[in-house]
Amino acid sequence: MLSRVANSIYWMNRYLERAENAARMIETQLHMVLDLPSLREDPKAWKPLVDITGDGEYFSEKMGAPTRESVMYFHTFDDEYPHSIKSCLTAARENARSVREVIPSEIWEKINKLYLDVASLNIKDRAFKNHHKFYSDIKMACHLLIGIAYTTMSRGEGWHFAQLGRFLERADRTSRILDVKYFIILPRLDYVGSSMDSVQWSALLKSTSSFEMYRKKFNLINPENIVNFLVFDREFPRSILYCVNHAEQALSRIMGTPMGTFNNELERQFGKLSGKLNYANVKEVMSLGLHEYLDGIQSDLNSLGEAIHENFFAIKQMTDNHQHQYQYMMQNQRQL
Repeated sequence: MLSRVANSIYWMNRYLERAENAARMIETQLHMVLDLPSLREDPKAWKPLVDITGDGEYFSEKMGAPTRESVMYFHTFDDEYPHSIKSCLTAARENARSVREVIPSEIWEKINKLYLDVASLNIKDRAFKNHHKFYSDIKMACHLLIGIAYTTMSRGEGWHFAQLGRFLERADRTSRILDVKYFIILPRLDYVGSSMDSVQWSALLKSTSSFEMYRKKFNLINPENIVNFLVFDREFPRSILYCVNHAEQALSRIMGTPMGTFNNELERQFGKLSGKLNYANVKEVMSLGLHEYLDGIQSDLNSLGEAIHENFFAIKQMTDNHQHQYQYMMQNQRQL
């Protein structure tokens, strides 16, 4: 597979996952504000959505203090912000357009329609006023795209690059949501056992689409169990461990290297992160510090993203030795 094609498939899936994640976070926040009317007038209620992205400083310089309207516009329609839903769908569409001959036509048609539906609106349009339906439709469209890919794509290199991008992005987003929201909720000792406490922890789970699966496994809301589920659960498809393991499997199939072994630095980094997650447990992490652990996970995921770019997508300059070999080969061809 051409590097250009692999790059487009990889980033198309990362951007779609990022757009779906942003839509889900805003939808969850809107529901939480309805459940807790006291948050409607709280100027800090929407700040976590900015903190999760790590772009708080950029937001403050551009938008000022976070309000419902400014945060929703920033994360949805801001063309200058590369992680807004509109920007992500624009990038996903452009990547899909460049590989239309490789991906199933149904995927291109659905991405194109989703982009056009969002790009044609702005925050003042009547169609956007039904916020819950708007964000739910984006979320469902992204889920539908995963289903279309699952049933129509051959399990070749293109599929594995799609899986690699999707699961790396998902692991990163889960770690950021848990890192920020967990420590926003936990210090409020006056909320413990109250309806406020239950609503906020439920909102954290809904931010990662894990509320129902968590309740089926643990039933009662418990902070330590929430961390265990979102970080170490081996069966839930949005837990960090599940995502890293499946991304590593995708890389193994791309490289042709047996699982548990490595032949280059990228595979070694993946194995190191996988071991860090597979052989840890929640009690150790909580005793050492959840923020420090998740911060390390995010740093490792960023390093993996850079290593993937260098290994598969970056244009490498020709060394002097290779350049001499190339010139010698061309001279021999001309003589022939």
